[in-house]
Amino acid sequence: MDFASLMSKELAKATGTTSSTSSSDNDKKYIRRAEAEAQREAAYRAEQKALEEKRAAKAAEKRKREEEAAEEARAREEKRRKLEEETRRRREEQAAEEERRRRKRLGLPDLPKGDGASNSSSREGSAAAEGEEDIPEDQLVSKLRELGEPATLFGESHRAKLKRYRRLTTVVTAGPIPTTLQLVEEKDMKVDGSIPQDKAGRQYLFRQLASYFTMVLREWEAALAREENRDTFAGKAAINAMVSSRDNMVPLFRKFEKGELEDDILKPIVEIVQAAQERRYVDANDGYLRLSIGKAAWPIGVTMVGIHERSAREKLHDGERGHIMSDEVTRKYLQSIKRCLTFAQVRWPPEDIRQLMG
Repeated sequence: MDFASLMSKELAKATGTTSSTSSSDNDKKYIRRAEAEAQREAAYRAEQKALEEKRAAKAAEKRKREEEAAEEARAREEKRRKLEEETRRRREEQAAEEERRRRKRLGLPDLPKGDGASNSSSREGSAAAEGEEDIPEDQLVSKLRELGEPATLFGESHRAKLKRYRRLTTVVTAGPIPTTLQLVEEKDMKVDGSIPQDKAGRQYLFRQLASYFTMVLREWEAALAREENRDTFAGKAAINAMVSSRDNMVPLFRKFEKGELEDDILKPIVEIVQAAQERRYVDANDGYLRLSIGKAAWPIGVTMVGIHERSAREKLHDGERGHIMSDEVTRKYLQSIKRCLTFAQVRWPPEDIRQLMG
C-alpha cells in the first residue's frame, strides 16, 4: 500500500470521528420540547408533593394540639364538677346538721338519715309547720285550680306550692309603693299618738302610717305631673327628689308589713305623723330633729385636757340615740319623711303661719 492510500485512510478516520462527536454534542445541547415539558411537570409534581406532605404534617400537629386541649378541658370540667358535687354535699350535710340541732332544741323528733333531697323536703315541711298554717295537698291543688293556676309545676315541692298559693292570694295595694297592707280611708288615717302593745293594734297603726305616706306620695306625684316647667333644671330636680324619696321609703313599708319597726323609731314617727296631720309642721320638724339628732350631749371643742378626764365627758352620748343616722337605710327613709313634711306643708298649709317650717 502506497503512502497516498494510507493518508486517505487516516484522513477518513479523522473526519468520521469529528462529525460523530459534534453530532453528540448537538444532541446534548438541544432537547425536544416534549422532554422539557416532562421534566418541568416532574419537578412541579415533586414540589406539590413536598407541599402536601408539609401541610399534612401541620394539620396533624394542629389536630394533636386540639385533642390535647380538649382533653385538658375535659379534665378541668370533671374536676370542677366533682368540686361542685362535693361542695353541694357538704352544704346539704351542714344544713341537715343545723336542722337536727334545731329540732333537738325544740324537742322535735330527729330526722331520718337519708339523701339530700329527703333532707331538703323535710326542711321544707318543718318550715311550713313552723310558719303559716299548712294546707293539705288535695285542698291546695283544688284551690290552685280554682284560681286557674297549674296544680303542680315541674319539680315543685309542697312548700313551694304553698308559697305560690300564698303569693297569688295576697292582696297587694296599688300605689306609689305597692304593699300587702290593706290601706285605710283618709278619715281613718288620724293617729292618736299612742303605741299599742297588742298585735292587732300595732298592725292597724302600721296600716294608718302606710296609708298616710301613700296619700302624701300620691299627691306629690300628682302635683309634679301638673307642673308645667318639668323640663327645667328645677323641675327635674323636684322629680328626682320625689323618686328618690319614694324608693328610699320602700324599706320602711316592708317594716310596716312585717311589724318589725322598733319602738324607739316607731314612737317618734307616730309623733311626726300626728303633728303633720294636725298641720303643726314646726312640731313635726322638731320631732324629726329629736329622732335624727337626739338630745345627747355632743362634744364641742376640747373634751379632755392633759391626763385628767373632764367630769362632763361621761355624759356624752349617754341615754339617747345620738347616732341613729349612722344606719344607711334608716337615714334614707327618715330623710324621705322630712321631704314628705316639706311637701305636705305646701299641699295642706297650716292655719297658723308660725307652724310653717323654714
